[in-house]
This record gives sequence, C-alpha cells and structure tokens, in this order.
Amino acid sequence: MTESGRGAFETHRPARRLRGRVAELLRTAGDGFETRRCDGLDLTFAGIEGDRHGGQTRRSGGREPWYRRGTVIRNERQLSLVSREELDEIAARLAIERLEAGWIGANLVIEGIARLTALPPRTTLFFEGGATLRVDGDNHPCRASGRALARHVPGRPEIEMRFSSRARGLRGLVAWVEKPGRVAAGEGFEARIPEQHLY
Repeated sequence: MTESGRGAFETHRPARRLRGRVAELLRTAGDGFETRRCDGLDLTFAGIEGDRHGGQTRRSGGREPWYRRGTVIRNERQLSLVSREELDEIAARLAIERLEAGWIGANLVIEGIARLTALPPRTTLFFEGGATLRVDGDNHPCRASGRALARHVPGRPEIEMRFSSRARGLRGLVAWVEKPGRVAAGEGFEARIPEQHLY
C-alpha cells in the first residue's frame, strides 16, 4: 500500500480509560506568572475566573509562528496540568532539590497517571464533581517558566536557559474547559483516551 493509502495508518491504539486524582490545585494571584495553592477551582467556558491564562480567546505568540504575533485566537491553553513524578524528574535533571508546581504556573497537579505528558490530544478528563477538561496537547517548556524557576534557585542563573531542554516531554499538558463545574483538591477523575490511528 502506498504512503497516501491505508498503509499510512499501520499503528492503531484502541480507546482506553484511566483513573487519576487531583493532588493539588493552583491559580494565579493578580497578573503574575506563578500560581498559588487553593482549595478549589470554579471552571467556566473561559477557564478559571480571573486567572492570567483564562479567557475564551487569547493572543498568539511564539508558539504560533503562522500568525502575526498578537492575533486573537481560540484559547486552548486555559489550564496547565502537571504530575508530581514528572516534576521530580525535571528537578533531578536540573540537579535541584525540588520543583514546585506553582513556580512554573501549573493549575492542577495530577496523581495516578504514569507519563502524564504523553497523554494524547483529545483525551477528556471527567471529574467526579461534573466538570470536564479536554486535553489540547503537551505543554512545551518555555523561557518564562525557566525564568520563574531560576528565581527560586539562588546561584543557578543557568536554569533559565536549561529548563526548556531538561523539561522536554515532562512539562505536563494544556487543556480547556469542555463542561464547566467546580474541581476540588483530592477529587478523582477518569481520563478517557480516544481511539488513535498514528499517522
């Protein structure tokens, strides 16, 4: 079969369901990049009310070179999800004692799902309280995260530049609100991974 025919879809993965738990919730305080712990998040179609990354739309930046910078586009980056295990691995790669989720602007710290960053786009997270998040994809590490992290590690200014390469494939996910609701710390959820035909 030619590349343009059925042979291009030789790898198929069936739909699956995984269980996870929200270990920690965070949100921005004011205009800053970093996030602070909270007991719950009230999610609307615009994301987290008043959060720096909230809104149904956002302005394009360096991640969307196909648009002129500042073009208004759909906000598929309303929330940032990370796992404690992956944060610990990034810390080990950087030879630092710890990496707190709030230092790099995360909103949810997830437990129970191995290799969180590898979850594919279109994975849907159904929370026990009724809210639903749709995963857009993995969150590529950026200079802003590295800069914020470097402020918490005195005497290691090189971390600002090294973070992007050391955190690649471990930085977590970005997601948007598909169904509004409140998410509480300690709440369980089901991740439904769609059927995949790897192109």
